[in-house]
Amino acid sequence: MEVVLTVFALLFLLFVALGAYATVKAVGAAKRGVDRTIAQARRTVEDHTLRAKSFAQTGPAGEIAQLRLALRTSMRATQDALHAGAAEDESLKESLGLFERLSAHGHELDADLKRLESEPDRATLTARLPELRGRTERITKSADSLRWAVRDRARRFADDDLGTLSAQIDIEADALRHWTRAEPGQAPSPWPDAPATADGQAAEQTWPKATGARAAEEPAPEAIAPPSWRPTAPWQKKPRPESTT
Repeated sequence: MEVVLTVFALLFLLFVALGAYATVKAVGAAKRGVDRTIAQARRTVEDHTLRAKSFAQTGPAGEIAQLRLALRTSMRATQDALHAGAAEDESLKESLGLFERLSAHGHELDADLKRLESEPDRATLTARLPELRGRTERITKSADSLRWAVRDRARRFADDDLGTLSAQIDIEADALRHWTRAEPGQAPSPWPDAPATADGQAAEQTWPKATGARAAEEPAPEAIAPPSWRPTAPWQKKPRPESTT
């Protein structure tokens, strides 16, 4: 009885532990989902704010907003393209590593631009703009180049697969219409066996010859020769009719 109670107690503890583990995993997944939603909403709000500032403000402040918007848009598009391609192409892992290094420079530049948005000294902003513009162009150019390379690679694979599929479909269509043409490599019909003779051995097989060949091989019939004189034997002489007198 004590053994049964111990087994039930262990099973109860096991179920409780499994339930706690499942609860923790579910809470963690829900928390990560909420964090992703909040981060995405924050990015969306910030992008709309930057777009509004780039149109509403003029001068260095408006240009800084434009630089931040261009940087964030380019980096986010490249990140999405790389993650989508890496799920199907293992060779993009090195490209992901390069993008992570580029992202470090992008985050640093975005932080610098964000700090300068609240800079009251317009002269300082004007002096820093050429350097910030050059950094932004270098980072976005590298990100765009990587993104378009990934897209071209995916399109090339799609074109190759479509070409192979079209060739296979053409072959299958020709095979389905096999009655419209002679099958390549079809073996000729076998020769008939020679008839067997009375003693069980195969007789010599003969085949009808062509008309032209038979006419060429057979000798021409001889012309009719005129009758010639031949000696007549005594017994071949016509007997005389007996006299009736």
